[in-house]
Amino acid sequence: PESNGCRRHAAWAQAITDALGKQTVVVAGTDAAGVVLPHPAPAGSSPTRAQRDDVAAQVEALVEAHPLYPVLTSMPGVGVRTAAVFLAETAGRTFPTGAHLASYAGLTPVTRRSGSSIRGEYVSHAGNKRLKRAMFLSAFASLRSDPASRAYYERKRAQGKRHNQAVLALAHRRILTLYAMIRHGSLYDPP
Repeated sequence: PESNGCRRHAAWAQAITDALGKQTVVVAGTDAAGVVLPHPAPAGSSPTRAQRDDVAAQVEALVEAHPLYPVLTSMPGVGVRTAAVFLAETAGRTFPTGAHLASYAGLTPVTRRSGSSIRGEYVSHAGNKRLKRAMFLSAFASLRSDPASRAYYERKRAQGKRHNQAVLALAHRRILTLYAMIRHGSLYDPP
């Protein structure tokens, strides 16, 4: 015969198992707070391509319904994926300035110094890695489609910056521009 304690533990374990079977994916950063994409966790296998495509379509629909979607995607190089990452990673956070947002994304330069020695600048290793990667890829994509971004990149290369340094500098500039666009609710207007 089971003791009362064993039955409680068995019930507790069953409750945990039931909860794990009802896992969901929540998309942060949408006005539809509480909108949950039901996606049961597969038992011991990875999701199929059809399941992934279905979730991607649902996420895309939620992102496109966000009020900031037209503002974000008006900037060359920013598509649904970049907008989704931006909205998800900045959800619930407020930034007093564009520099705070750039710092949060890890796109601000940091000066190497030790004592009286100053050895140049490098890009911070701190910050939100997903947002930093999304902004880097967005900046890289904009080199083909946006003449203003291409001109800025070429200026940085002429100053002696390596490719990645120039793209990161462009990403920094673009995140400041995105902040201003969001603050004013305006669409992208190239300089």
